[in-house]
Amino acid sequence: MRPGGGKIVLMGSGELGATMVEVHKDLLRSLPEPRRAAFIDTPAGFQLNVDEISRKAAAYFQRHIEHPLSIASFKNREEISGLAAEQAFRTLRQADYILMGPGSPTYALNQWRSSPIPEILVRRVAAGACLTAASAAALTVGRFTLPVYEIYKVGEPLHWVEGLDLLGRFGLDLVVVPHWNNAEGGSHDTRCCFMGESRFGKLQALLPEPLPILGIDEHTACILDFAAETVGVRGLGSVTLRTGGTDRRFAAGETVALGVLRGETRDSADASSPGRQGSPPEPFRSEPPVTGPSAASSGADSFWGRIHALQTDFERGLAGGDFRIATNALLELDRLIWRAQGDLESPDAVVQARDTLRELLVRLGTDRAAGAGNAVDGLAPLVEGLLSLRENWRSDGQWAAADAIRDLLRRVRIQVEDTTSGVRWRLES
Repeated sequence: MRPGGGKIVLMGSGELGATMVEVHKDLLRSLPEPRRAAFIDTPAGFQLNVDEISRKAAAYFQRHIEHPLSIASFKNREEISGLAAEQAFRTLRQADYILMGPGSPTYALNQWRSSPIPEILVRRVAAGACLTAASAAALTVGRFTLPVYEIYKVGEPLHWVEGLDLLGRFGLDLVVVPHWNNAEGGSHDTRCCFMGESRFGKLQALLPEPLPILGIDEHTACILDFAAETVGVRGLGSVTLRTGGTDRRFAAGETVALGVLRGETRDSADASSPGRQGSPPEPFRSEPPVTGPSAASSGADSFWGRIHALQTDFERGLAGGDFRIATNALLELDRLIWRAQGDLESPDAVVQARDTLRELLVRLGTDRAAGAGNAVDGLAPLVEGLLSLRENWRSDGQWAAADAIRDLLRRVRIQVEDTTSGVRWRLES
C-alpha cells in the first residue's frame, strides 16, 4: 500500500443514525483484521453529558454495527492525568477505525493542538486506517475551521480559525463545511452550517486565499480513499465542491477521482476515464515521517533495532511474570533515548522512541492492575525501577511524564511520597 493508503470519511451529520449504519459497516469490512474501532470524545469534552455521548456511540456500534467501540477519552488537556492521556493515545495508535463527531470544533482544536493526537491521526491514516470525522469534528480537518458557535450563537464577527489541516497532509488544500443543506431555521436560511448563504459568501471572502470549500450535506458521507485515489458519496444528500463562485455537486452513489479535489481538470481527473494520462500526484506530505523506521535503519545495531530488542525483552518479562526483566528493559530504553539525543539522532526518531516508552509504561500499569495482590517483596524491583525512571524525568524537567509514573503506581494501590530524605512508597491494603 502506498503512503497515505487509508481513508478519511467526512460526514455532514447523522454519524450515529440509521442512514450511516451500512456506511460504517462497509468501511469496517474494508479494513484488515483485527479492525479495532475507537471513538474520541474531545469535541464534546466541555459538555456535562460527554460520557453519555460516548456510551451512546459504543451502544450504537454494538447494537447496529455489531462491532465493539473503545473510547479514547481526552476531554480536557489541563485536567487529564498523564496516565489517562497516554491510555487515550495508545487506544488511538492501535485503532484501525477512528470516529469523532459532535461538540464544538474550536474547543476540540484548542485541546488537540498541543497534544500528539493530530499526528497520531495522520500516522494511522497513512498506515491504512480509516478516520471518520462528522459534524463538529469534520470542521477541524481542513486548513481553516468555521467557528460555528461563536458566530451563530454568541454573535462574534465573521472570522475563521486555523484548522488541523489533516487533509493538507494528504495533498488536499480545502475547507470542510458539514451541515451544508441544513434547514433547521425554518423561516430563515441556515444552509452552509447555520451561516446562511449570504453570510457564508462574506465568510468565503475573508479567507486569505481562494480555497475550495467542500460542503457535506446532512446524513451524507464523503469518502476520501487515498489508496484508490477516489472520492465516493453515500447517504441521503450530496457533496458540493465550491471553487470561487462555481459549485459542482456529487450525488449519492457517485464516485470521482480524488484529483478533482486537488483542482485537476474534470477530464483528466475522471476516475472512470480509460484515457487518463500520467500518475496522480503523490498525496502524502511526509514531514514529519509517518511510516516508522525503514528496513535499512532497523538492523540489530541500529537505534530502532535496539529499541525493538528492548521491546522484546519487555514483552518476555511481562509474559513470564518476571518484572525485573520488564523494568530493566524500560530503564535501558530510557537510557538509550538519552544517549540518542546526545548522538544527534533525528528529533522525530527520539519522539517516536519516547512514545514507545510511554506505551510500554501504560502496558505495565494495565497488567499490574489486573494482578495487584503481589507481596511487597515481589513488587520492590518493579517499583524501584519505575521510581528511578521517574527521578530521571524529574531531573530533566519532564514533570508530566514523571507524574504519569506516579499515577500509574497509584492505580495499583502503590502510594509514592516525596520526602526530604528521598522517595518512599507503600502498598495500600
